[in-house]
Amino acid sequence: MAIDFGRTASDYARHRAGFPDAFFERLFADGTVQPGNLVLDLGSGTGTVARGLAVRGCELTALDHSASLLAEAAELDRAAGVQVKQVRARVENADFAAASFDVITAGQCWHWFDRQRTAALARSWLKPGGRLVIAHFDWLPLNGNLVQDTERLILTCNPGWTMHSGSGLYPAWLKDVAEAGFTGLRTYSFDLDVPYSHVDWRGRIRASAAIGAVLDRARVQRFDSELATMLTARHATEPMAVPHRVWVLSALTPGLLA
Repeated sequence: MAIDFGRTASDYARHRAGFPDAFFERLFADGTVQPGNLVLDLGSGTGTVARGLAVRGCELTALDHSASLLAEAAELDRAAGVQVKQVRARVENADFAAASFDVITAGQCWHWFDRQRTAALARSWLKPGGRLVIAHFDWLPLNGNLVQDTERLILTCNPGWTMHSGSGLYPAWLKDVAEAGFTGLRTYSFDLDVPYSHVDWRGRIRASAAIGAVLDRARVQRFDSELATMLTARHATEPMAVPHRVWVLSALTPGLLA
């Protein structure tokens, strides 16, 4: 089944929690990103990473192939009072001049790309000494918790879904960037709870690759009804505290381009 997040762009923009303030604070505190940096955000979607950096003084270019997601991002950008240049293309087909950016970010999307080609392109688009930042913000399925209950329900509706039972850690990405010639690799992670109402959690799941981005409308509506029933029965207290993990990999381009 083809995955198309554009089909669920409205839910994606309205209900999916973006990267938390603590993520951006860490990037600036450790010098990974600085105000005034020229930043390219890969797979930008509704712009959670791009907008977070733009409001903190960076100059952003957002790259995504979905017109629907970019349209939602533009509305959210206007509401936030920032300007983000949008480029509509698949990452693997994008065309930027060599050494154009100080930082390239990829939030919650590296697994959707041709990783080897994308790593090579990122290195060519970065200035010498520039940084690639790959980040994830994942829910955490733990024994008996809301996320595990939700994932089990998803599998009854979409048994072919393979992205369940995750840890929020991505060691394979280190190999990707090292083999592309990046240096100075470093990773870190931290956990936090994200408050979700029943309505927002249902919207968050509809926006996921397992449901709204892949199933037809009737199946989405049937699943949403089942999820609402499960939440009322098993997780009635609102807001619900949904455990998440932020995981970050940053890497440097060599001082001189090869």
